[in-house]
Amino acid sequence: MSTKIAFLLSSYFEQSEYEEVDRLLRDKGHETVLITTNDKKEVQGMKGDVDKADTFTADLFLNEANAEDYAALVLPGGTVNADTIRVDKAAQNFVKSFYDNNKTVAAICHAPWLLINSGLAKGKTLTGYHTLQTDIENAGGTFVDKQVQQEGNLITSRNPDDIEAFAEAIDKTLNQL
Repeated sequence: MSTKIAFLLSSYFEQSEYEEVDRLLRDKGHETVLITTNDKKEVQGMKGDVDKADTFTADLFLNEANAEDYAALVLPGGTVNADTIRVDKAAQNFVKSFYDNNKTVAAICHAPWLLINSGLAKGKTLTGYHTLQTDIENAGGTFVDKQVQQEGNLITSRNPDDIEAFAEAIDKTLNQL
């Protein structure tokens, strides 16, 4: 069964956390849609925080997207991307609509910042890039250092080294629907 998965990002995201996760999920038969919070559809990937990588063209702007159309939301990291998107009220509302409707929300690396700013970290056990530990704990969550942490419909992962396990957890969760 094919499921439709939304990827939400701005620019200066960690390219592998979008491109590789997207490829792995497509290889498992899922349909993916790239949604951006930017005011233009071209988005810039990064290799680390310094080196620009490829550009991609988003399928939709966030204001054109409806959470009801998707089974899951994937949030790639990248420091600048995650820091930009976490203060975007529309992005906060979008992620909350997935969570409130018991849909899968998957965040890797710095992307759990959006979960924190959306109020979704409180009382949850999450992982993410190691520098997010204090942020998660200050938001009322518990930080664990493991490849993938799943609590209910929230899936979190640490960094690009964990991409295969992250994509596998998303696929497994969607196949249980």
